[in-house]
Amino acid sequence: MSFLVIDIGNTRLKWALYEAPDPGARLLAQGAVFHEAIDRLAETQWHGLSAPLGMLGCAVAGDAVRRRAEEQLEVFPDIEPRWIVADGRGGGLVNGYEHPHRLGSDRWAAMVGARHRLLASAGAARPALVVMVGTAVTVDALSADGCFLGGLILPGFGLMLKALEMGTAGLRVPTGEVQPFPTNTSDALMSGGTYAVTGAIERMHRHLRQHDRHAAAPRLFITGGAAIKVLSATDLPFELVDELILEGLLVLAQERLKAPAGTTPASR
Repeated sequence: MSFLVIDIGNTRLKWALYEAPDPGARLLAQGAVFHEAIDRLAETQWHGLSAPLGMLGCAVAGDAVRRRAEEQLEVFPDIEPRWIVADGRGGGLVNGYEHPHRLGSDRWAAMVGARHRLLASAGAARPALVVMVGTAVTVDALSADGCFLGGLILPGFGLMLKALEMGTAGLRVPTGEVQPFPTNTSDALMSGGTYAVTGAIERMHRHLRQHDRHAAAPRLFITGGAAIKVLSATDLPFELVDELILEGLLVLAQERLKAPAGTTPASR
């Protein structure tokens, strides 16, 4: 039973077809498109794929973009589109957000994926920090016992630079390099954005260590299209996982299939 998972972010749609709705299933195919190309998925990347027997996705780009993806899913006539909404608990996690359903579904899926990886590899309970670097940056903290404690949201690199260009004069300069002591505007912009992101990560890592004083050091998972920009600028050990959201969707899909009737997590 092949299974399709979809992550619609603010800029791109990512998808993967797995052999089964299982976090350990074999990957059969995958791809990504910018929003502008969503309307051609059926005739391009999804053309000729064996029809999956189910799908699960997360979408943070708005209802209009989600509906465009659903129209392309009609190439698989037996699929009923299902999209997750963050719930109070699921995937081995307890959601500590003040209003659980308002948590971004991509953040929820990424944390579920991180928790599953953590337990599968380490076995023992351990805190984790889940960082997504894309159009926006999120830094989310998980306690050793699997509770989402809270997280940060800050602008991604593109938004930071755009804000500076719009709000100041003379800052439309080529992309620079990250330097400890920048001596030109290009390097100053790139270093400022990078250190803003890594500073937020390191501060939240410190908070998490203080919260779980008796647990092992938090494990840091980083994902997202712009993740590469922060990797060389942090001294913290990390694990780069490109498909963390998709892995979390597989965990939630497996959980839904095993759940008794009437107890499946929230979806739309």
